[in-house]
Amino acid sequence: MVENTVTEFEGEEVEIVVDADMAGGRLDATLARVHTVLSRNRIKDLILAGAASIDGRTVSEPKYRLTAGETITLLAPPPEDAEPLPQDIPLDILYEDDQLIVVNKPVGMVVHPAPGSPDGTLVNALLHHCGESLVGIGGVKRPGIVHRLDRDTSGVMVAAKTETAHRHLSEQFADHGRTGPLHRAYIAFVWGSTETAKGSVDAPLGRDQNNRLKQAVRQDGREAITHYFVEARFGGEGWDITRVQCHLETGRTHQIRVHMAHIGHPLVADAVYASGFATKINRLPSDVAGPIQALRRQALHAAELGFEHPVTGEEMLFEAPLPPDLQALEDALEGYDKAFAR
Repeated sequence: MVENTVTEFEGEEVEIVVDADMAGGRLDATLARVHTVLSRNRIKDLILAGAASIDGRTVSEPKYRLTAGETITLLAPPPEDAEPLPQDIPLDILYEDDQLIVVNKPVGMVVHPAPGSPDGTLVNALLHHCGESLVGIGGVKRPGIVHRLDRDTSGVMVAAKTETAHRHLSEQFADHGRTGPLHRAYIAFVWGSTETAKGSVDAPLGRDQNNRLKQAVRQDGREAITHYFVEARFGGEGWDITRVQCHLETGRTHQIRVHMAHIGHPLVADAVYASGFATKINRLPSDVAGPIQALRRQALHAAELGFEHPVTGEEMLFEAPLPPDLQALEDALEGYDKAFAR
């Protein structure tokens, strides 16, 4: 239902231009697919509350079907003012001492409280595990956090337990390993077969002008550099998937996802940046298509994280194995390994 009412809902305005891939989809489902923070239930509540409009008209029907060319405007809620509270959430701890903690973040976990995700985050779990010692480290709202991973990206993360550790680790992440010991390696499964066994993408990134929830390559964007190395090639008649390892020289939002899509090899199952590849799955054998359909998130995993210990100066390296969903994809692809075609 479309109404010409005026809402007084206050928050950050997000605009999305409906493209051909979004056309015909439900309003709530489309917003949930492209939004990196708000859950579908939260978006549905916002729509019912009058926080969404189409071409300037308030839409209070979550099932509203979209038409190409329409402009969706969502007034996202302002940041929560409340301090995060401890929650007893299990952590996969790879290492811990009195200065820092290294964890293997699962798929679906938001790193810190944000609009639409006020709790159930890594910060809530860390506050419970570390106790009062973590409160206020590096800031009240994001205690201990020195870097982030997207909600649907799994893998290794480090958090600081003291102000000294927070300062030193933050400096290393700000340097991105250009002059220091920081090392970050991600495993990604991408569509197609890259022309070379290794390469670099040097393309500045900024907000997509048609969809503020997305990033895009823009000449006026911020410097962004990604290096990739082919680890394995898989394929059959009419399809190819490549497993690559990516190293970041900068740390922009969605950097790997945007850069790999920019060179024509978007991440498998990436609903935001690989929507044009959705029909690719129809060409896959069923034993490969099944694990991809089960992913429900981009095929990206933070596999390695290395840094200098903020107190001892020791260079440390931590690894996280592929989570079950990506391991299932890897197992399915093994029968189609093009080992001699690299």
